[in-house]
Amino acid sequence: MASFYYQSQFTASGGLFDSEAATAAHRSLPLGSRVKVSNPATGRSIVVRITDRGPYVGGRCLDLARGAFRRIAPLAVGITPVVYRVLD
Repeated sequence: MASFYYQSQFTASGGLFDSEAATAAHRSLPLGSRVKVSNPATGRSIVVRITDRGPYVGGRCLDLARGAFRRIAPLAVGITPVVYRVLD
């Protein structure tokens, strides 16, 4: 499951978070990794860069920036099932 976040903050990679960017948070993947995230229910996917740590809610694998989440699912759902693959 993936969720989204949008609060302005500094990320674990040291940059200012942009809620409309193609970025995500993951607990352990190396910062800077590129990950293809796909939503099997919609057939949509997006490539994001890991710039932050999280999510810290059980059962969730990624926190996507709001703009990235919007590309694969409606924001109103809040969380969505995803499949992801590390590209580099």
